[in-house]
Amino acid sequence: MTDKDKSSKDSTPDHRRLGQELDLFTMSELVGSGLPLWTPRGTIVRQELDLFVWELRRARGYQRVTIPHITKRELYETSGHWDKFAEDLFRIMSREKREYALKPMNCPHHIQIFARKPHSYREMPQRFAETTMVYRDEQSGELGGLTRVLSITQDDAHVFCRHNQLKQELFRIWDMIDIFYNIFGFKLRTRLSFHDPKEPDKYLGTKEIWKRAEDALREIAKERHANYFEAPGEAALYGPKIDFLATDSLGREHQVGTLQLDMNLPERFDLSCVNEKGEKERIVMVHSAIMGSIERFTAVLLEHLDGKLPLWLSPVHVKILPVSESQADYARHVYEQLCMGDLRVEVDDSSETLGKKIRKAKVDKVPYVLVVGDKEAGDGTATLESRDKGKVGALPVVEIVTQLKEEIKTRT
Repeated sequence: MTDKDKSSKDSTPDHRRLGQELDLFTMSELVGSGLPLWTPRGTIVRQELDLFVWELRRARGYQRVTIPHITKRELYETSGHWDKFAEDLFRIMSREKREYALKPMNCPHHIQIFARKPHSYREMPQRFAETTMVYRDEQSGELGGLTRVLSITQDDAHVFCRHNQLKQELFRIWDMIDIFYNIFGFKLRTRLSFHDPKEPDKYLGTKEIWKRAEDALREIAKERHANYFEAPGEAALYGPKIDFLATDSLGREHQVGTLQLDMNLPERFDLSCVNEKGEKERIVMVHSAIMGSIERFTAVLLEHLDGKLPLWLSPVHVKILPVSESQADYARHVYEQLCMGDLRVEVDDSSETLGKKIRKAKVDKVPYVLVVGDKEAGDGTATLESRDKGKVGALPVVEIVTQLKEEIKTRT
């Protein structure tokens, strides 16, 4: 390999390298492969992404729920997952010889929350959301970075609705996915993941149910004027889905969010509502994850942006750089003002030169630095420099706080 080839390879964004350089996550041989540990900085990124998704869902009537991480095997026997995926489950035997499993998905648990009581048609739809980990026993040779892990954090949601409410609910989910990925500059296309009629044993349900569900998704994609294609054999166990494929800044395509239509689990768990005639009416279920998984999306995003996270998502919004020790007190005063404005701030009060401090902030990909010297201290200002736009200039600290808070609020 030539020096030029090596340089080109090293400069290609790699989320594993970026995660280490930005101190977002780490791996431990004692914990195990495929089980990433998130640092304080990485946890901020996860929380901000999750908050964004939750804001989108809360505005559309979703409610948070919480479920345990293990379940009796009977739950997955009823859902059909045990027969199909028993080898992929982490199993636990209790002291009473009762078999449990670490949950590989959340839908059967959420179904139990819906089924806790009868529902009138007036209460429909019910929309549940939860960000939680699921666990799948992948082979060690398939694990890598954040893209293939044993502990998968899903921003999971399930809608229980009537058939005449289905189109509106699918449109709502699709709207959220468009908003989320547009913020980061991804281009999306969609894959209609249908069942393979040549392998009926791979799926739950009848041919009639599958046809009805797939026709519904095809109709939605056409109404959205989506850039889509059909992929037989890519469906989930219980129903067809729309998988969203994001093209990143390097021209690579990644599967990210998903929207799944399920008419089979409502049958297996006998889910219904009471309609206007006082009769039991079979409902339909929609599964969705906007990010797909936080781990995989973080990997894709880091490489898409080469680690340059936008201000609202960055673990550190601003780094304050005093020119010398004589401005240390003023730097601390500026720090307190920014913290009071709910900004995430650090002060580099090391003995390094200003030039080295600036270079370090650039390596850390901090969105903004504030340089404070004697002049700034005398004027009650700070010189603002943007990672992406260069030097902005000396501004009153209160004006800087207002400007950055607005940028965070709008997720520019």
